[in-house]
Amino acid sequence: MAGGLVALLDDVAALARLAAASIDDVGAATAKATAKAAGVVIDDAAVTPQYVRGLAAERELPIIKRIAIGSLRNKLLIILPIALLLSQFLPWLLTPILMVGGCYLAYEAVHKIWGAIFGHGEHHDESDEPKDEDSVVSGAVRTDLILSAEIMVIALDTIASEGFWSRLIILAIVAVVITIVVYGVVGLIVKMDDIGLRLTETSSGFAQKFGRGLVNAMPKVMSFLAVVGTAAMLWVGGHILLVGIDELGFHPIYELVHHGEEAVRGVAGIGSVLAWIVNTLASALIGLIVGLVVVAAQQGISKVLARRTASH
Repeated sequence: MAGGLVALLDDVAALARLAAASIDDVGAATAKATAKAAGVVIDDAAVTPQYVRGLAAERELPIIKRIAIGSLRNKLLIILPIALLLSQFLPWLLTPILMVGGCYLAYEAVHKIWGAIFGHGEHHDESDEPKDEDSVVSGAVRTDLILSAEIMVIALDTIASEGFWSRLIILAIVAVVITIVVYGVVGLIVKMDDIGLRLTETSSGFAQKFGRGLVNAMPKVMSFLAVVGTAAMLWVGGHILLVGIDELGFHPIYELVHHGEEAVRGVAGIGSVLAWIVNTLASALIGLIVGLVVVAAQQGISKVLARRTASH
């Protein structure tokens, strides 16, 4: 009996160690998957505040809450099941799908740069027009579906070697964590002006000065976020394409970048940083080239369609 009890306790201890190791693995994989999706997360956080511009201050947070719930629904009820089914039964499709997403990210980044340089054409300012909250939320959730799909597929590609249930748990955690982080940051950004204004109304001279600084800094913060988001999309999109092309069997570009990394990796003290910079710049360059091609094609198609419409 004693021997059987000891054996049972040994089995329980082994199972406990296995469970603890599994939890550690899930945590590490979740962190890695979340980090891989950081470029899209930054852009998501930069894009969302635009949807509440022109709304009453007291409605900003409720609207962001509704968008966040819609985003979580996108990730957990639509994207997660589809992504898991693909990874389980058609795993070979993940790389092409991811590359299509990489092209989209590159296109979005270059489209923003194109718009900043050449303008987006004529548009009327709707800032003085009342916005329908349901329309605002539905528009934001539709945009989020695309960005969330990229986040989830990037995360899934990072953990493709994990078992089915591990992938399910990790992706669910990534979905919840990223949604909380993104929309928590968005809520803070949106209310920063109000926080600054409240501080200017206090009796403290330091608080008033700090509040005015917050109010004056927010336009610059939003511009900085837009720049960082655009750069991140070029980098992430280009890196997805760089790795995807190699996985599909065309190796020269990846090998060239790898040789560049190895050439600087031996520099004492900063070799790893330099190698990362080489990879990042190469990825961003690939993203820029692909984005330019896609934007040029889109512009050309638009002009052809416009001519046909005018001729009719």
